[in-house]
Amino acid sequence: MPHLSFNGPLGALTVFEDRGAVVAVEWGRAGNSEPSPLLEEARRQLDAYFDGKLKIFDLPLHPAGSAFQRAVWGQLRRIPYGRTRTYGDVADALMSAPRTVGGACGKNPIPIIVPCHRVVGKGGRMTGYSGGAGVETKIALLRLEGCLIA
Repeated sequence: MPHLSFNGPLGALTVFEDRGAVVAVEWGRAGNSEPSPLLEEARRQLDAYFDGKLKIFDLPLHPAGSAFQRAVWGQLRRIPYGRTRTYGDVADALMSAPRTVGGACGKNPIPIIVPCHRVVGKGGRMTGYSGGAGVETKIALLRLEGCLIA
C-alpha cells in the first residue's frame, strides 16, 4: 500500500493511501514506499496544521470501519479546530452511548485529520488517546489548537 513516513513535532507519522484516498495515519515509520501526489499533499497539510497555519484538512478520506464507527468519525470532523466536545455530546448527536463513541474514537484509523483528540470526558476530563504517547499526545494536540493553556 502506498505510504509516506515523515517526522512531525510529536514524532514520526506515516500516512497510507488506497485508491486515491487517505486510509490511515499511524504513529511511527513504515518501510520505504513511492510517495504519491496525495501523500505529499497530506504531509503538506499535516505540516501546516502543526505550524498552526491549517485548521481544516481538505483530503479525500476513506477510513475502514463499521457504519457506526464511520458515523462517529463524521461527527468528529464537524468539531471545529480549537474546540472540544464530550463523548456524551457526540453520543447524543448519534442517539448512542458515550462508551460506544469512545470505542469508535479508539478505532479511528486517521487520527489528527479525523480529530478524535477533540473529544474529552465529562467536565473536560482527559481520557484515553490511542496515538503517540496516549493522553500526553492528546493534550499536546489540544494545546496546539489553543484548547488548553500550559
